[in-house]
Amino acid sequence: MKIPLEGAMPYRILASFVLAVFYGIYLTKQYRQKCRGIQTMQIGRGKDEQTHTTETLMGVATVGIIPAQLLSIVFGWSHLSANARFTGFWVGMLGDLIFLISVLCMKDSWRAGIPDNDKTQLVTDGIYAYSRNPAFLGFYLQYIGVLLMYCNLLTGMFTVFAIVMLHLQVLQEERYLTAAFGSAYLDYRHRVYRYLGRRKG
Repeated sequence: MKIPLEGAMPYRILASFVLAVFYGIYLTKQYRQKCRGIQTMQIGRGKDEQTHTTETLMGVATVGIIPAQLLSIVFGWSHLSANARFTGFWVGMLGDLIFLISVLCMKDSWRAGIPDNDKTQLVTDGIYAYSRNPAFLGFYLQYIGVLLMYCNLLTGMFTVFAIVMLHLQVLQEERYLTAAFGSAYLDYRHRVYRYLGRRKG
């Protein structure tokens, strides 16, 4: 369903805002780390075959979803009601907020992909006290929010692909963190859930 032009503009602005904020956070953090001599982008660098394949597919998914989202916005491809679309805006903004807080809390330990030789810290405070993977949660909510605003087959397929690949990356990073931080990470993993929540006591 293509929405009438007179009803399309507010949603185009809102969806574009969600994307601009999200990728603005990502690129700003990457630029600031580059200025400090930190290589943020670690996807597929010097890894074993399984890790390299997963990270490469994750990169394809997370880059490929951007033109799918933008095409949907430009051409107004949406099959949901106005209420769902407005809800999608707030879900997307929640994703932006969670992503922002996560990269701020991670400080200089934030990387895209598993670090090759970099020494990073295990961050367990701030938002990481309630989610082991808040940055990934932010990605998911942004994708779902835009999908609610512009629900169509193209965006839906890329959304599912991106979320599945990001989840596989999370599982891969858990193995790396277990090897890198041992009992400290295992204790943290026992206390805090993968995406949201923590165990009592």
